[in-house]
Amino acid sequence: MGMINVTELRKGMIFRLEGELYRVAETNHVTPGNWRGMVQCKMRSIKTGSTKQQRFGTGEKVEQVASEAKEMEYLYESGGTFYFMDQNTYEENPVPAEMMEDQKGFLLPNTMCLLQYIDGDLVGVDLPTTVVLLVKETDPALKGATVTNQYKAAVMETGVTIQVPPFVAEGEKIKVDTRTGEYVERVKE
Repeated sequence: MGMINVTELRKGMIFRLEGELYRVAETNHVTPGNWRGMVQCKMRSIKTGSTKQQRFGTGEKVEQVASEAKEMEYLYESGGTFYFMDQNTYEENPVPAEMMEDQKGFLLPNTMCLLQYIDGDLVGVDLPTTVVLLVKETDPALKGATVTNQYKAAVMETGVTIQVPPFVAEGEKIKVDTRTGEYVERVKE
């Protein structure tokens, strides 16, 4: 695919650095005062699965690597393995839990995901940008509460905890951004 500036790195992208393939978990563009800007990148090694932080100068370049994406439906998790079904062949594809670490809290059965492959090897799973989850547990909704910067913790049906506005109540469904884990909006049935 060619060289790209590190400022173009986004979550899920795959790139080569010093001969190793990495998948971007998170990036943060930082410009501290009079200092030169930098990109802090949390990345996962495709070979070992280990995560590491790397700081790049904003002028640095990395080699973006093309991957083949296959759309598959998430079915279930069993014994630490997540199973996805190919919609064309109905074949089940196992994905190890380590690969789903940051995402499993946003994954419900029947969710369509993109499984990324390089040379036939699975290198990552991309969830939809947003998912709708049921609020299982949270403090009672505050009557007359409007959107403020006061958020409260809420446990979703998948077990993940996210911060929600004070007016969100148990039993409601909310839309969550899978890239950031942040509340987007309430969903009316």
